[in-house]
Amino acid sequence: MTQSGERRKILVIGGGGREHAIVWKLRQSPRLREVYCTPGNAGIARDAVVFPADFSNNFARLIDRAKNLRIDYTIVGPEVPLADGIVDAFTAASLQIFGPCQAAARLESSKAFAKEVMIAAGIPTAQSETFEEVAPALEYARSLGAPLVVKADGLAAGKGVVVAQTLAQAETAIRQNLEHYQFGESSARVVIEEFLAGEEASILAFTDGNVIVPMASAQDHKQLHDNDLGPNTGGMGAYSPAPIVTDDVMQEVRERVFLPLFEELQKRDIDYKGVIYAGLMLTTGGPKVLEFNCRFGDPETQAILPRLENDLVDIIEAVCEGTLHLHHLTWTPESSICVVMAAKGYPENPEKGAIIEGLEEVQANDRAVVFHSGTAEQGANIVVSGGRVLGVTAIGKNLPRAMDTVYKEVAKIHFDGVHFRRDIGRKALGRL
Repeated sequence: MTQSGERRKILVIGGGGREHAIVWKLRQSPRLREVYCTPGNAGIARDAVVFPADFSNNFARLIDRAKNLRIDYTIVGPEVPLADGIVDAFTAASLQIFGPCQAAARLESSKAFAKEVMIAAGIPTAQSETFEEVAPALEYARSLGAPLVVKADGLAAGKGVVVAQTLAQAETAIRQNLEHYQFGESSARVVIEEFLAGEEASILAFTDGNVIVPMASAQDHKQLHDNDLGPNTGGMGAYSPAPIVTDDVMQEVRERVFLPLFEELQKRDIDYKGVIYAGLMLTTGGPKVLEFNCRFGDPETQAILPRLENDLVDIIEAVCEGTLHLHHLTWTPESSICVVMAAKGYPENPEKGAIIEGLEEVQANDRAVVFHSGTAEQGANIVVSGGRVLGVTAIGKNLPRAMDTVYKEVAKIHFDGVHFRRDIGRKALGRL
């Protein structure tokens, strides 16, 4: 076991806004010796040593790089490497890594498996069934009636869920998956479930496999357009804390979701370390789980980490070393909000290459920070290289102050075809 207090070298896997926020928070630690990131992006390159990603040959080259750099801890940002077994590979190479093993990561990489675990554990969730063939799927959809939800079983970058307002929409979604394999192998099965009315919220928690320590609450905004209209995306913004998540709700989630989940995983001899993320619908009958994610959320992380008062290096180390019980998380009472700026054509066909202007104006503001996601350097310019391009985060004494600041900062940034929601945080104002 390593000795607490030593300065650490940390490798972050990923290249999005979530990973930029993690790197940014690690940079604030006096215990950080150096932070590396692969593949990174144009913004991360200003805060970390970046190098190209090479996940081939069961992560062997990445493991060699981590050993050569004498990395103390590796943090996995995205879901795909987790589903592909990066934690198992690093563990087999005697390297410390923050994240769940491949078996545990199935909670996110297979919605059917997650449902099976939830039902076995008695975790409140929507009624559902899993199908591999169109005819029985359509029959079940008709039995539920509209609205209903159709989900691709596997990973789909946050875009595999369709809330069908009509049976015709449900049939289209079912056929897009089971006949046309819209998301490749992820579409081999679909989960069809009842529609849950209520308001969504996200609760993330750190766990070392022994204790579960919830983070501050957050609320994500999945739909592309204001008023929750348009297609699902990876997330268009988030704020923290979420007033709808009261202390009673937090306690209920801990007792009825997290604890039974980990008891069920232990019964299956599945170890879990890292972050567990419960995507919830807060219904009149209490919180119900929509999905589990096995990593930091994006963009929730960009709203949550600016409020964390602890040293993130300490927390990462505690999770990896199994000493999380020695730590108590503390949060600034201020509010934080992240607004995602997306490329033209996102999420279906984002256009790349546009030059981003105005970033330096925001960087001069100590109440706001820009987390890069889909950006790349092109000569002297920073250009759009992905669907979600930037996440502008602001912190304020309260949510209205944070909202005012963030949208003033967003207005300073421009690129051709930019799209962002103008209502991030609005849901919470009536509860303040």
